[in-house]
Amino acid sequence: MPIKILLVDDHAVVRSGLSKFLMVNKDFKLVGEASDGAEAVQMASLHQPDIVLMDLMMPGTDGITATREIHKKYPKVKVIALTSFAEQNMVQGALQAGAIGYLQKNVTAKELGQAIRSAHEGKMTLSPEATQILANSVAQPQIAGEQLTERERDVLRCMVDGLNNNEIAEALVVSLGTVKFHVSNIFHKLGVDSRVEAVKLAIEQKLV
Repeated sequence: MPIKILLVDDHAVVRSGLSKFLMVNKDFKLVGEASDGAEAVQMASLHQPDIVLMDLMMPGTDGITATREIHKKYPKVKVIALTSFAEQNMVQGALQAGAIGYLQKNVTAKELGQAIRSAHEGKMTLSPEATQILANSVAQPQIAGEQLTERERDVLRCMVDGLNNNEIAEALVVSLGTVKFHVSNIFHKLGVDSRVEAVKLAIEQKLV
C-alpha cells in the first residue's frame, strides 16, 4: 500500500511543487492539502494520512499547534515539520508537540523521500541545523524565562497589559498569525496552558 500523505502549507506554489514530487514516487499517495493548521487537523480526521508534511509559520493556527492537536487525536499519524526556519524554539516546539522529523525546505527530493519513508517506519529524521540546535540546547540548558526572544517578551508584555491578540498585532505592527505563533511559543517555553497562567508567571518572575 502506498504511503498516504497530507500537505500543509499556506503557499499554493509550495504545495504544488511538493505534490508533483510526490506523484513521481509510486509508493507515495497525496490524499489532501491544507493551507493552515486548523484545516490540517480537519483533513487529518477526514483522510487519516500516514504522514503529514507540516509547515510551521502559517496564518491562523500555526503548525506547532496543529502538530500537537494531530498527535493527540491521531497518534498513529506521523508529522514531519517542513519549514524555512531552524530556530531553537521552533525545533524544540515541533518535536515536543509530537513531530517525528524536522526538515528545512531546501532539502533535496531524495532526502525528503527518505525522511517520509523513515517516518512511516517510526524513525526520526532531523536536518543538520536542527540536530545542532538540539545539541546546543542540551549543552547549555536554560530556565524558562531566559528562552524567550525579545519579540516574545514584547508579546508577553502586551499580554500582561491585558491586550488580546488583535490588539497585540496592532500594537506591534505584525500579523495576527504571527502573534498567535509567538503566544504558542510563550506558552510552551513557560510551561503553561493559558494566558492567565502566562501573565501570572510573568509577573511573579518579573519576566517583563
